[in-house]
Amino acid sequence: MKQILQNLGNGETILAEVPIPRRGSGAVLIQTTKTLVSLGTEKMLIEFGKSGWLAKARSQPDKVKQVLQKIKTDGFWATLETVRAKLDTPIPLGYCQVGIVRDSGDHSPFRPGDRVVSNGPHAEWVVVPENLTAKIPDAVADETAAFTVIGAIALQGIRLIQPTLGERVVVSGLGLIGLIAVQILRANGCQVLGIDLDQKKLALARQFGAQVVDLSVGQDPVAVAEQWSAGVGVDAVLITASTKSDELIHQAATMCRQRGRIVLVGVIGLNLRRADFYEKELTFQVSCSYGPGRYDDNYEKRGLDYPIGFVRWTEKRNFEAVLQLMAEGKIDVAPLITHRFEFADALNGYQAVSDPQALGILLNYDSAASLPATPSAPALSDVQSAVTSEPTLTSRTLPRHAEAQINIAFIGAGGFTTRMLLPLLPKAGIGRAAIVSSTGVSAAHAAKKFGFARALSDFDEVLRDPSIHAVFITTPHSLHARMVCQALQAGKHVFVEKPLALTHEELADVRRIVEHTRDRCLMVGFNRRFSPHLARMKQWLKSAPANKAVIITVNAGVIPEDHWTQDPAVGGGRIIGEGCHFIDCARFLVGHPISESVAYPLRGGEGRLGDCVALHLGFADGSVATIHYLANGSKDFPKERIEVFAGGKVLVCNNFLSTREIGGRGKFSTRGQDKGHAEELRQFLQAIRDGGPWPIPWPELEEVSDHAISLACHVRQ
Repeated sequence: MKQILQNLGNGETILAEVPIPRRGSGAVLIQTTKTLVSLGTEKMLIEFGKSGWLAKARSQPDKVKQVLQKIKTDGFWATLETVRAKLDTPIPLGYCQVGIVRDSGDHSPFRPGDRVVSNGPHAEWVVVPENLTAKIPDAVADETAAFTVIGAIALQGIRLIQPTLGERVVVSGLGLIGLIAVQILRANGCQVLGIDLDQKKLALARQFGAQVVDLSVGQDPVAVAEQWSAGVGVDAVLITASTKSDELIHQAATMCRQRGRIVLVGVIGLNLRRADFYEKELTFQVSCSYGPGRYDDNYEKRGLDYPIGFVRWTEKRNFEAVLQLMAEGKIDVAPLITHRFEFADALNGYQAVSDPQALGILLNYDSAASLPATPSAPALSDVQSAVTSEPTLTSRTLPRHAEAQINIAFIGAGGFTTRMLLPLLPKAGIGRAAIVSSTGVSAAHAAKKFGFARALSDFDEVLRDPSIHAVFITTPHSLHARMVCQALQAGKHVFVEKPLALTHEELADVRRIVEHTRDRCLMVGFNRRFSPHLARMKQWLKSAPANKAVIITVNAGVIPEDHWTQDPAVGGGRIIGEGCHFIDCARFLVGHPISESVAYPLRGGEGRLGDCVALHLGFADGSVATIHYLANGSKDFPKERIEVFAGGKVLVCNNFLSTREIGGRGKFSTRGQDKGHAEELRQFLQAIRDGGPWPIPWPELEEVSDHAISLACHVRQ
């Protein structure tokens, strides 16, 4: 299918060929008929992409601070690659979509054939959560419905104003949102004063029943508002304009009455003057998009609705309210449509974004195409039924690969994958067969950039393909164990990013499959044990064969509570998701099994998320390790430091940039951080090609994973 993407690095707008996204639970697959171009958000993204590095930096000073901080701790080259990768990743454009439901869940309120609106992007097919989708009344045409999401943005700002019948409300900025806001306010029985400098927009506002202030002829909005309100001041101001100036907020405060209300929907300078608000006891609020539920994963992704008795108007209910106003003729968008383009000609349509006369730009799609048939997945045996004989977990020796080339597929095409793993793949002897992502967008970009033959949105297609020998799983953590089992059962070698599993039950499932797939390799991305820094420490320890004391300090930094890695059901929490790395580091350096483990978490306050913890490990040979995994430190301190005390020596690795042997002569450094990613890939692929033992023996993979899960469970208690 075709989709419009924007490259933030070079500003290129692309009509890209991407896979049809795969519908997940709680979502609907929609075939698009119309989309509306947002002159505000989309124009801003296009202009940002076309700007130079200096202009990008000036527009985002907070990001610049983060970059400078990262250079301090991780080095210049690592930071440069991160920034380049971030800007190089294309993003979908658009959020005002109309279409026809083609697939939905068994218990979904939507059925194939339903006409719906959603916040889906400009694409021929979209998958959208049910809470971001609403049915279109029969009386509302598709072209009209395309303005629903824009209307919901206006409606949410108005709800925050809480206007009452007869109040006088100023709408500052008469773009699409402002002009729809004028109509909603008039439908609510309010008097409206519209402010703009565009004659056409002012004429439309008059047509919709508003009085206007024409800035182009030098009219003073404050003076006009004072006269309009008979000297009392206006009841409320809705700011829907976009400007860097602080003058709009000052004007809004000046024209308000005592205890007036100001709501910001647009983007303006916010250097507030205290006196403006203090003397009149004004209220000021910023409106968040379409309404309650926005950016709440529980609502948007997991489908957990807010009880109507407590949250009357969610974003979906706002969609429905706007559609009802359209059905009743109280919102008229026909005069707002200035351009229409066929989707195949969408890039030319985007040239109209710069047209001063542009307002509503509609894209029309061919809805005659049918959904391509997808063959059913192979009947993979259930994990539990795979146990057919006694365990065979012994030291594994892989057979030599029979073919000259190893064909691989990547499942997941996020930032880590495209920045850290794909650039390190060898150019020879590797067939890049497929790359998969749930929406297909990141997969399509990665396929083009890194030379994969196919971009897909369906993992099952990889499982069905007998020509694919190995899969790399870099998806969210909750999918790891299931995908590992499926891939091994399908006869694939598997590289899975850490963690291997989130629960003991998942780990047991993986073990059962491993027991019965003797000729396939399973590798977990414990990359640090493959770093040249740890290899050098291991070498130096040969001259000090005594028991060891390992101290690992991880200045992990704060990750917000709502980040997916903090969710035990999705990311497993940071001890399973990232702490397992350092358990494996200690296991590798000591070289003996872990015999016991205990966690001492920081409780309350900064320890409330369970990401500030001291882990203590005991080993079969009497060695010990302490891992301080902390999220409450300064970013000025290096992120990772590893110390080993043994045989009269102290070995120190500083952030995988430099390593030294105190009590000896050893010194080692690398140009940039080397955490072992290249070497782990090389060893995994070599093991498949040449045969021989797994790069990390199964007992160690299981042991580290088992202790990480147990420690995380203790931390969460």
